[in-house]
This record gives sequence, structure tokens and C-alpha cells, in this order.
Amino acid sequence: MSRMRNATNRTVLFCLAAALLGAGAVLASATGPVRDRLPAGWPRLGTDRVWLDGDELGRWRDEGWWTPAVIAALSVAVLLLAALVLVQVRRGLLRELALGQPEVTLSGPALAAALAERAGAIDGVDDARVRLRGNARRLRARITLTLRPDTSPDAVLHRLAHGAVAEARAATAPRALDADVRLTVRSHRARRLR
Repeated sequence: MSRMRNATNRTVLFCLAAALLGAGAVLASATGPVRDRLPAGWPRLGTDRVWLDGDELGRWRDEGWWTPAVIAALSVAVLLLAALVLVQVRRGLLRELALGQPEVTLSGPALAAALAERAGAIDGVDDARVRLRGNARRLRARITLTLRPDTSPDAVLHRLAHGAVAEARAATAPRALDADVRLTVRSHRARRLR
């Protein structure tokens, strides 16, 4: 994930959290148990405060534009949030990669499958999973390897770096390919005897 995208996500989440926290604090200060425990200098809402009385609500209902406007605004907000989530999910995955000529492309899932197959063929590797992310200039491969309990991680990493990752870098040149490798060990559980 790029730094700009990460900073944007954090900023949006912080603003949303601050708005929700502020609204919750205002609403909670109107209740008796919370209002009585607030420090003396803090503003308090009165217990008799009515947010929207019957007459005010009746005037809003008489306006013909009010209900459709609220529904339209909420619908636009939901659609924008859904589009933001969809962009966040789809943006990072590598679909296709142009190789020099416009008509020659490399499929991202095919490259990930080939890299996973080569990584899974290394001695001591029980399972290999690869996800490719990035853009046309810089690629990132997230490789998750499950090792057998008696396997040396140093040897596996050396073979992976000089074998499968080196071949993937040659295939995607001149683009940079960064590899994040996560190693897990398959636990060997003792069999239960009855």
C-alpha cells in the first residue's frame, strides 16, 4: 500500500472517529448519570432539552423537498463509501502487466501462480501462497510459505531469493519487484491414543 493511500485512509478514519466520538459525547452528556460525573467547568446539556419537538417536526414534514433530499443525501453517501471500499480492494491487485510491446501482456494471477509453484517446489516447503500487488512501475509480491518442522528457514530463503524471486524479477524487468516473505511452520501434533 502506498504511503499516500495509507495516509488518506488514516485521515478519513480519524475524522470519522472524531465526529462519532464528539456526537456520542454530546448525546451522553444529556443523560443524568453522565452529566452528574462531568467536571464542573464542562458544558452540560439540560435534561429537559428536546432535540426536535412535535411542532418543529410537523413543519419539516410539511416541506415537500425535505424527505427526498435526506434520502438522496444518504444514498449518495452510501454509494460513495461503497465505491471507496471497492477501489481500496481492487486497486492494489495486479491484473495485467504490459511487457515492452502494447499487445504483449502478462497476467498477474498467472505470474502469482507460477511464483507460488516455484516456491512450493523448494525442499522443506509444505505450502506456498503468493499475492501480487502494485502498479506498472513497482510490483510487490507477498509470499507466504509454510515450512515443515525440520526445515531451516535460512536455506529456504536463500533458495527462494536466488530461484523463484530472481526468475520473477527477470520476467517483470525493468520494473522493480519487492518480495515480502512470511514464514510459518506447520505444527506437528502428536497423535492421540485412545
